[in-house]
Amino acid sequence: MEKKKTLPAGILGFPVAPMDSQGRLDLKALEANIQFLLDEGLKSIFIACGSGEFHALSPAEYQSMLEVALSVAKSQVPVYSGVGGNLSHALQLAELSGKLGVDGYLILPPYLIEPEQEGLYQYLSAIIGSTDLSAIVYQRDNCVLTLPTLERLLQYPQLAGLKDGLGNMDLNIELTQTIGNRLQYFNGMPMAEVTMPAYVRLGFNAYSSAISNYIPHISAMFYDALLNGKDELLNELYLHVILPINRIRRQRKGYAVSLIKAGMQIVGLPVGTQVRPPIAPVEKEHYAQLEAILKTAFERFPKEAK
Repeated sequence: MEKKKTLPAGILGFPVAPMDSQGRLDLKALEANIQFLLDEGLKSIFIACGSGEFHALSPAEYQSMLEVALSVAKSQVPVYSGVGGNLSHALQLAELSGKLGVDGYLILPPYLIEPEQEGLYQYLSAIIGSTDLSAIVYQRDNCVLTLPTLERLLQYPQLAGLKDGLGNMDLNIELTQTIGNRLQYFNGMPMAEVTMPAYVRLGFNAYSSAISNYIPHISAMFYDALLNGKDELLNELYLHVILPINRIRRQRKGYAVSLIKAGMQIVGLPVGTQVRPPIAPVEKEHYAQLEAILKTAFERFPKEAK
């Protein structure tokens, strides 16, 4: 068994699943998406996860996305895949991820069932124990672990991290302050910049940034301001960019994915706005609102030349 790998801190890259007008996966656009994230300094690539429409990918598409990510990353940064759904499917994806050579995987919630803690333990332990890859458990929806369950899973050296998309701060405090640095903690809340000030004080030193797909310089500026006490700049970023985008995101279910593609199209990245059902595309009114916010973002907070 390999020793648990160190996971990257900072802002984590979650590419989308670019699709053409017929809904077919566009691998060239995916390459451009990943290369853009790498050029902007993101510290890892999480491929075929929630923002990559994991729920809607065929097995062939899933494999292609992993292969593209590994090819573009070229070991410059670690690559993590998404695995989840029913147990047999999750185990197949974990095995494939290992064969293709990713560094680890993010375990997404199981399909449909509202399980008891023992069921969650059996589900997660089967996946984590099936490979030598680093595993990150995603705490959200129907996968919410209590402290005793998470402590049982610590027997696996492969378990490297916990990503929180639930927002239960009582539980987060109990988990982080009891378990400490045995795990690395990731903020996976929708529009994670909104909540990161609360999370960073608990030891969450990494977060997934949806807006990094189209305004990564804002993500970097925000995180630097947060960590270095630049309160005035932080407030300006909240007022003019982060909170306005978050207000649009909350207008419709599924905007956590489709709004990313809209933002990418607005800034000229070739991914299209096509999404697969049950996710719906961004409505024209909200698209126009996002355009206005991004115009303000580039005017008030210009990107520094490299």
